[in-house]
Amino acid sequence: MTEHRIFGTPFASIYPHYVAKAERKEHSRAEVDQVICWLTGYDDAQLQRVIDDEVDLKTFFADAPSFNPNAALITGVICGIRVEQIDDPLMQKIRYMDKLVDEVARGKKMASILRG
Repeated sequence: MTEHRIFGTPFASIYPHYVAKAERKEHSRAEVDQVICWLTGYDDAQLQRVIDDEVDLKTFFADAPSFNPNAALITGVICGIRVEQIDDPLMQKIRYMDKLVDEVARGKKMASILRG
């Protein structure tokens, strides 16, 4: 079975879409960075490095310093699929990230987004 093509997509190519989505709804790049760093354990410098190096999503998650254990608390629907029911672990991590960015754009409180 072949991998989904999204796995080979550079994080740098989707990141601007995340930022634009948040900014359209009066939210900031800093908020997007905060939720991505919370999820993956990257700090701001490491996040910028993976963007600059055009690291693909598979490598982005494989090399993440620490995947937040509270990510399992992320629930809901993204792209018509419940994130908690996604079987492929990498696809689930990608959809967790999508969901967090959606919550930022919707104006959900940061403490709630970070499952605090």
